[in-house]
Amino acid sequence: MRAPDAAHIVRLNPTTRLSVPLHEQHRVTMSYYDVDAILTDGEKVPCTFELEVPYLGHLNNAPSQVLKPGTPLTLPLWLAELLALASSGDSSPPLTLNIPPCLGTAVLSALKADPRAVPLRDQSVHLYGVGVRMLDLFDEKELSEVLRRTWTVRAGDVGLHARKADEGGLGGQQEEFLRGLEEWERKLFRRAHEGIKGAKEWTERVKK
Repeated sequence: MRAPDAAHIVRLNPTTRLSVPLHEQHRVTMSYYDVDAILTDGEKVPCTFELEVPYLGHLNNAPSQVLKPGTPLTLPLWLAELLALASSGDSSPPLTLNIPPCLGTAVLSALKADPRAVPLRDQSVHLYGVGVRMLDLFDEKELSEVLRRTWTVRAGDVGLHARKADEGGLGGQQEEFLRGLEEWERKLFRRAHEGIKGAKEWTERVKK
């Protein structure tokens, strides 16, 4: 990722900077034609309010109270992103957005050790989608590398299981692997299985 110029820096947390042109900060990236994108935007992410904000106490299960600086909350990704980018000029944004636990240090360490051993769905149903959104917001080289390697390694296994499923079912270990697939991987499995099945049917027709 290229180094952003000073005019495009927006702080999201004390250690990470965001590169976003100021004129684009109002834009919400959710696609209303993509169900997975909508569900990804609904994933909860941790954040901390930096300003005293009246009339938003209900976000902290305290409707009659104001939100105080330092209040930790989990908000839907679309809302947290919108508020984290809601600064103008030299003013600070109302909250700090942080990397969610599903992409935290413990999970990344486990993925680096063995991507196959981590049931991604237990971390987040839309882990790759959330990861892509975080990479749009944060300059996190390690996160990018880990997710890329995880996808590459696991995609090969997904294709293998798709072929075995067409050949006569899945064993217990394979079922456990498939249970841990997140949504992108499940889509890949379905398409691979359909492709293998279609190729097999075509081959049988050609032989007749």
